Amino acid sequence: MGRRARLGLVLCLAALWAGGLAAADEEGNQDESLESKTLSAEDQVKDHSTGTRVVAGQIFLESGKSDSQSEDEENFHSQEEEKENSLEELNSIETSNLLNKDLEETEIQSPVLTAIGGTADGEPCHFPFLFMEKEYAECTADGREDGRLWCATTYDYKKDQKWGFCETEEQSNKRRQMQEAEDVYQTGMKILNESSKKAQKKEAYQYLLKAADMNHTKAMEKVSYALLFGDYLKQNIQSSKELFEKLTEEGSPKGQMALGFLYASGLGVNSSQAKALVYYTFGALGGNLIAHMILGYRYWAGIGVLQSCESALTHYRLVANHVASDISLTGGTVVQRIRLADEVENPGMASGMLEEDLIQYYQFLAEKGDVQAQVGLGQLHLHGGRGVEQNHQRAFEYFNQAANAGNSHAMAFLGKMYSEGSDVVPQSNETALQYFKKAADMGNPVGQSGLGMAYLYGRGVPVNYELALKYFQKAAEQGWVDGQLQLGSMYYNGIGVKRDYKQALKYFNLASQGGHILAFYNLAQMHATGTGVMRSCHTAVELFKNVCERGRWSERLMTAYNSYKDGDSNSAVVQYLLLAEQGYEVAQSNAAFILDQKEASIVGENETYPRALLHWNRAASQGYTVARIKLGDYHFYGFGTDVDYETAFIHYRLASEQQHSAQAMFNLGYMHEKGLGIKQDIHLAKRFYDMAAEASPDAQVPVFLALCKLGVIYSLQYVREINIRELFSHIDMDQLLGPEWDLYLMTIIALLLGTIIAYRQRQHQAIPRPAGLRPAVPQQEPPPEHQPPQ
Repeated sequence: MGRRARLGLVLCLAALWAGGLAAADEEGNQDESLESKTLSAEDQVKDHSTGTRVVAGQIFLESGKSDSQSEDEENFHSQEEEKENSLEELNSIETSNLLNKDLEETEIQSPVLTAIGGTADGEPCHFPFLFMEKEYAECTADGREDGRLWCATTYDYKKDQKWGFCETEEQSNKRRQMQEAEDVYQTGMKILNESSKKAQKKEAYQYLLKAADMNHTKAMEKVSYALLFGDYLKQNIQSSKELFEKLTEEGSPKGQMALGFLYASGLGVNSSQAKALVYYTFGALGGNLIAHMILGYRYWAGIGVLQSCESALTHYRLVANHVASDISLTGGTVVQRIRLADEVENPGMASGMLEEDLIQYYQFLAEKGDVQAQVGLGQLHLHGGRGVEQNHQRAFEYFNQAANAGNSHAMAFLGKMYSEGSDVVPQSNETALQYFKKAADMGNPVGQSGLGMAYLYGRGVPVNYELALKYFQKAAEQGWVDGQLQLGSMYYNGIGVKRDYKQALKYFNLASQGGHILAFYNLAQMHATGTGVMRSCHTAVELFKNVCERGRWSERLMTAYNSYKDGDSNSAVVQYLLLAEQGYEVAQSNAAFILDQKEASIVGENETYPRALLHWNRAASQGYTVARIKLGDYHFYGFGTDVDYETAFIHYRLASEQQHSAQAMFNLGYMHEKGLGIKQDIHLAKRFYDMAAEASPDAQVPVFLALCKLGVIYSLQYVREINIRELFSHIDMDQLLGPEWDLYLMTIIALLLGTIIAYRQRQHQAIPRPAGLRPAVPQQEPPPEHQPPQ
């Protein structure tokens, strides 16, 4: 009873703590993938600080120790440091430790089973017990046709015939129902995982729906997200909300996180950032990585909570540890980030996606024996991305063809595939080593790096740090990121070389420039702990955030994009909103774009601009120029907010100064010209127009027209402001034209009058007289036919 009261008090404290952090009730949205993981209580607090050397996704120890010593000490030290770091890493969520403590006590003191009915009603079950020459350490249904669990209350059932049921009839029926639901769920998951056709996946979800109706938790999680996103089921926000509420009552971290998202985004419920924060917090306490990532972003950006770099670091580091541990030697899946706004503004701009015709062309070349096409397609299928799904079978086939033709790059990648192992390629250090040696002998940096890995870890060869260092250096000299990463790792840990954090930092920076996830992870660890550099929480958070955004949930970016391209804007916007909550800037801008275009019918017409404004704001705070200009436009025209020229001017100026945007400069010129939000100044207007023309060639034509208009306005303004009478009063004619200027002026006037009189007389004589009147003097010229020839 005391334990229950204590647990209830902890839950109340956690709710109050989370609710108190909600400083503002702001409109927001978040996104999660169906692939999100849930951590155990131990995994939540698992982290590595300065003591354990976590570099390149591996835990290294001091050099000079045998393999057996290293393995034993590694296990011991990692366990010890996990305990120490659990107190340091989750200071901001102390309630997790209290909850885990109470749960551990509950597990230790498991209740003794008592027989129900039978021949020994009320007596304790005896484990193990002997039945039909077999020992049972737990209740069994053997020997019963109804499948009801029973136990013996003495060791030998045959001898004593003392037994009883382990469950009531109601409990038995419920257990059998759950077993049936589990069987249905497993059938659905088998079809879902083994098929790639849409029709078969829809069939799989029908099984999952049936299992969900039978209250199977995992099936309900799958179905609820499918209903939320419209994945193989018709999108139904209300039904998904009901399932999330049911899951939350059962304590599902995925359900808690998703319900928090609904409250954050106002989908199916009234928006409430306070409630969203409570559900996110409980989801994180349950070990949901997406919830941790969302909280990390909220603390980093100060959304609904007081901004706290250290709290953001705690959450992001925990997620980054698990993302880094999933990174394989082949590098993992490529994350494709496509901006919908850029596609519309620049239709000709490449989005990074490969057209189907182009892929078929490369396949044609590969079939004809083009080695470069074979290697390119192999890499494309190995990593996935650019509209091509990951397919190790096809990657292996293409690399094999190119390797048989003598291509060193293909040999090296075959070595990587054999070293890593997969369903298609069995893991084999010996085969991998052969391919790495062939490629390295041909000077290929990928092969050299692979050979260095073999010597570093003793894969197929004895451990030799000197040779590992040699091959990593060769690969790094040719700019190969894996070589740079591993070289940095050796300098960081002092393996085969004297420990040198500056050299480690240098090589990690080089590898990060090539986009290697583990390089970002290692740099983040160094900045977080102040190892080899001045400690910088801000830098560490940004690096960890980069790592977290490369997790498996990032695949939903492409799913959302494909939904949008297929015309399903409602599904796309929900997916982008959940990713936006996780802090993906591209998802924030894409969600804002869809809302701005009013393409999502699930959002009310009156809410589209305010919600779009919110996400443009979040994207702009992460440095996206178009979003910053959009903020200026929204305040200029009053979209989703009141017309505010001063705020619009501030956003345009930020885009101009920080991102050198030609559009922002042009807008600033216009506002200076008209005096909107700033004092009217034609000179500054011209300056900003000129700057816009210099910043972008596309701005030159509109700038030219604006400058022409500005010139006309300036001339009219000058004429309007000038005072003619006052101007002549200041002119000294004697000084300007001399003392006799009046005589000169009279002479000029007389000449002008004489010229005018003479001209008028000639014009008067040339006019023909009317009929019946005699001309006084016949001075007209003869008609044309009587004129002599010229």
